[in-house]
This record gives sequence, structure tokens and C-alpha cells, in this order.
Amino acid sequence: MSIFIRKLNKEDFSNVLTMQTGIEDDYILPIFSELIIEPNVLYGLFLNRQLVSFAGYTIFANQYAMLGRLRSDLRYRGKGFATRLMSYVVEETQKVQDIKWIGANTQENNLTARRVLEKIGLHPYPKKYGAITQHVENLVTGSKPWTPIHDIQRKREWINKVYVRNSEIFPYECYYLFPATDQLFNDNQLNQWSFYENDHKTRFLITKQDQKGDLYLHTIYPWDDIDQQTGLWETIANDFKVLKQESDLNTCIWMDLSPESVKKLPLKHTFELSSPWILYGKDKKDIS
Repeated sequence: MSIFIRKLNKEDFSNVLTMQTGIEDDYILPIFSELIIEPNVLYGLFLNRQLVSFAGYTIFANQYAMLGRLRSDLRYRGKGFATRLMSYVVEETQKVQDIKWIGANTQENNLTARRVLEKIGLHPYPKKYGAITQHVENLVTGSKPWTPIHDIQRKREWINKVYVRNSEIFPYECYYLFPATDQLFNDNQLNQWSFYENDHKTRFLITKQDQKGDLYLHTIYPWDDIDQQTGLWETIANDFKVLKQESDLNTCIWMDLSPESVKKLPLKHTFELSSPWILYGKDKKDIS
């Protein structure tokens, strides 16, 4: 039995197509060519020249490596190939200059992936729901929307106070959350993202555009009192209306909500709540 692991290239697409993963309409297939060029890397584990598992990573902000896209052939599962491959990917990731954190995000009900991540030494952070909706009308009360923040220094003050000082998990993109550091936020991003604060300047909100197939108004609110903040949902609804008018794509609101926030949504809310996501990760220096 011959087992070897190597980087995948464009010629390997035919090998990927021969795998029986059990995933219908896998999003990876249409974008495979993008996932093998920087900042993305894919590695494949071959058994007797047969591709039986592949996975890789993407680098964000030059120092965060997010593992993912793990796929295994159903005919070869239960033999430890996925764990062997992911261990190799972590080893290769550690060789990348400037990487300081390595992690992965998977759904709570994906027990197989979670076991693999735990075996390779990554630790779980508190779970979040990727809550998606196209309607927030029942949350809007007609209150005054929050005040926009245009000053970049004020934006940084909020980011540092709420996220960076305590290395809190920040929803950098839909599906991609990271422990916050100064390096995660550059001036260009902060200028592009819309910031708002309430009249008492005790709460703030970020909205920004993200596309993961559908177009999203990625909405970031770091507290669990979403049912108590007058004007919060009016602010979100206004930005969502503008985004829908600017695009012909299917457009939704995405919010990363804690279990506590989910409990405070009204009974007739319209958010789609699938199995919550659990971020796993560890500082590079702590991975053995």
C-alpha cells in the first residue's frame, strides 16, 4: 500500500471528480481552480495513486491560517486518512512565515470533523449561529436609526475596546472568525465598513458586504441584548435595503449570534438557524 501527500494542482481536478464524498452540489467544484492559488492551498492524500482525501488552508491578514475544505471519499473513511492529512497540513502551515494562529470552523453536528480537529491539537471557542434572513420587518419598531461613524480613530477605539484588548473572536467574514489583534484591521477595511453607535455611545454596530455565493449584509453586533437596543434593527434594515437595491444577486442578512442572542429573538423571527458553528484554533507556538 502506497500513501503519499502532496499539493494539488489544476490537473488534479479529474481526481477530485472521481471521489465519492456524498456531498451534493459541492461548492468546491466550481471554484477548485481558485483554491489552489495563494492565499489558498490544497493538499491531497493519495492511496495507490487514488485521491482519497483532501484539505487545505487560506491565509487571512498575513497571520491567520484557516484550515478547511476537508473532503474524504466515503469508501475510505474510518481508516485515519483525514487525521493524517490534517496533521500534515498543520505541519506545512507552521512553516509559513508570519503565521501566528491556526484554526478551523465547523458545524456542531459535524462530529467527524470535530474529532479530527481535536486530534490535531486545536481547541474549541464558544459556538456561534450563522443566522441568515431576508426579512427583519417584525423587529423594526420605527425608532431612529443609529448615528454613522466616519472617523477612523473612533472606529478603532470601538474595535480595540470590544475585541482587541481581550482577543475576542471577531467575525472577519461570513464563516471566518478569528481572535482579534491589531493586525486583523487595516485602515482600508475600516474605511469600507459601515460603523454606527447609539445615542448614548454605549453600543456600536458594523455592517459590511460579503459574498459567499449569495450576497450578504454581514452584520456584527457584539452584545447579547439585541432585543433591548432601540434603533438597532432600523439601522440594519436601512443598510439591507440599500444593498438589495444595488445588486441583482440574492441578498440576505448574516449575523453571528451567540446562543444567548438566539434565545432573545422573537418566536416568529425569520432567521434561518442551522447547526451552530464552532471555531477551533490555537496559537501557532502552542501547536506541538
